[in-house]
This record gives sequence, structure tokens and C-alpha cells, in this order.
Amino acid sequence: MLTVNGDGALVERQLADGELACPGCGGVLGGWGHARLRPVRMAEGPDAGLVPRRSRCRGCGATHVLLPAWCLSRRADEGVVIGAALQAAAGGDGHRKIAAGLGRPASTVRGWLRRFAVRAEEVRAFFTVLLARTSPDPVMPAGAAGPVAAAVSAIAGAAAAVAQRWPQVGTVPVWAAASAASGGLLLAPGWPPAGRNAS
Repeated sequence: MLTVNGDGALVERQLADGELACPGCGGVLGGWGHARLRPVRMAEGPDAGLVPRRSRCRGCGATHVLLPAWCLSRRADEGVVIGAALQAAAGGDGHRKIAAGLGRPASTVRGWLRRFAVRAEEVRAFFTVLLARTSPDPVMPAGAAGPVAAAVSAIAGAAAAVAQRWPQVGTVPVWAAASAASGGLLLAPGWPPAGRNAS
């Protein structure tokens, strides 16, 4: 799994020009078909039918699904929807209220919040390190009420640091930055692994 830009044409150009690197060995990735159709519930408008691009490393031969940064691995909802739920939870809202506001089943939202809460301290540490390494003059997130709020604050701080460090990229949506930095694994069990390097 490798997160990439959400613009399919840009990803195709990057594959053709050898601009994407294998996360395993650093070799050049080339196109290698597509993954299965995946419906994704969007924040606004109709569901999207996503067919992720697959790639294969010319060096080690490993294959990777190229997941757009607006998605998270194994989640049926767009990253911004899940991010909105996490932000609301950081503000003190419960899963039923969040679910009603997002138009999602309460059990789905409860699952997101539980999964995130289990690893919130590790997620906060990962994004705090990323913020410190990215910003030339890092401003650490202010203290937050609880581990979920602290993790959400660190994610927002890291996204702001990316935009500050590389202004030519433009404003990076917070939850796209979180997906990209986590390799789409923000809600995956065991992410980030202990001792993971945030560079």
C-alpha cells in the first residue's frame, strides 16, 4: 500500500516517468493493472467508485496498491468524513451525536473512535515528531484534554507544517496529510508500529 496524489492523471504520469519509489527497497515503480472497484462514501455528493492503480517495483518485484491520499485503507468512507468524526470526538462529542451529524451508522462511527483511541498516544507521538522534523520553526500543539484531542491536534499541526515547509504544494487538507503520512493506515491496528520513523 502506498498513498499517492488523488489526481489519477498525475499518478499515471509519475508512473510513466519513474517518479514513484517502492516503499520497501526504494526502486522505481511501474504500472501493473488495477485493484478491484471499491465504493467510497463521500462527505458530499454521491458515492465514488474508486479503482485503485496497482504498481510493481522494477527492483524487488513487490506489488503495491496506490491509494489516493483522500482515502484510508479498508475504510468505506472518505478520509475527511472520518477526520470530521475524530475532530468532533476531540471536542467532546459522543459517537451517536457525531453519527447523526455525518449521516453514518452509529456503530461505524463508534468503531472509528475506538480504533483511534486505542492508539491515540502513539499517533500523537508520530505526528509530533513529523511536525518537529518538517517545520523549520516548529510550534508544538497546545495541551489538549485527553489523548484523542492531543492526537488530533498533532495531526493538524503536522499538516500545517507541511504547507509551511513546501508552499508550492499549496494547502494540504489535514486528513489527506494524515492519510499520506500514515500510508493510508491511520486507523489500522498496530499503526504506527513501535519505534516507527516519521521521516
